[in-house]
Amino acid sequence: MIPVLDTDDYVTRLLSRERPGEAGIIAFYEHRVGAICRNPRLMLMPLDDHLAHRGDGIFESMKYLHRRIYQLDAHLERMRRSAAGLYLAPPCTWERMREIIIEVAQAGGEANGSIRVLVGRGPGGFGIDPAECPEPSLYVAAYHFTPKPEAWFDKGLTAFRSSIPAKQGYLARIKNANYLPNVLMTREAHERVMDVPFSFDDEGCLAETAIANVALVDETGTLVVPEFTNALAGTTVLRAVELAQGEVPVSFRKVREEELHAAREILVLGTSSDCVAVVAYEGRPVADGRPGPVSRRLRALLQADLMENGIPF
Repeated sequence: MIPVLDTDDYVTRLLSRERPGEAGIIAFYEHRVGAICRNPRLMLMPLDDHLAHRGDGIFESMKYLHRRIYQLDAHLERMRRSAAGLYLAPPCTWERMREIIIEVAQAGGEANGSIRVLVGRGPGGFGIDPAECPEPSLYVAAYHFTPKPEAWFDKGLTAFRSSIPAKQGYLARIKNANYLPNVLMTREAHERVMDVPFSFDDEGCLAETAIANVALVDETGTLVVPEFTNALAGTTVLRAVELAQGEVPVSFRKVREEELHAAREILVLGTSSDCVAVVAYEGRPVADGRPGPVSRRLRALLQADLMENGIPF
């Protein structure tokens, strides 16, 4: 028989159970409780939050290094757009959310880490109607982040064409909590023993990776970024383009697979790794099979930008 426990006994049992991944959690906040906690065994989400059982919510991930949060305001601005796309608003002001994020990072007490911010429709029932949720939910978690070693960047990544198609445009442009296609792309990468899956849209045009944007340097030396038709507009790739102004010509346009085979460089740009080169695509080397100068330059620009413009705490 399954025991039926009172509150005290249930909490005691809960706290006694090891939790997968608990060593990685630094601190977390739940708006319903209105407090920050450092015990990962208490980091729980109500099962009837529509974020949990319907994927009705949005999120952002950001990193901090040397006690500086990178692109905090760019992430929050994108989150505003995502919220508007789901007709969702956080349970506090955006200004207060910004303060909460900084306070959670401070509470963790570490110089380096990542932050995950989730806004959900909120608890209230197991139906699908948003109206049954009286207040949206807000969760903020800080967790360990260790930058990749230089050898990883020097080696570069291998990539392939995923069998999972790009998301529908209106969903791809919202950083929503339904990441099942991204999960399946990552699973496929493990099966193929490669690093990065590339998704393509119905027209055969390049979209994105499972968790980052793709760009290439074409035969003319132009940095080509695929249009964000079926891809999320990444904060990292957009900032890299801004920082590279005057150094590298840039074009936003549709990209077909054959251009990847002819590219001087293929780049993956995302929050955790800034910019890393793809050195082989579908088993064929990209150019000479080594990271190129644009990938190295963009990464250096992004690293310097974090130190200069990251939000200190």
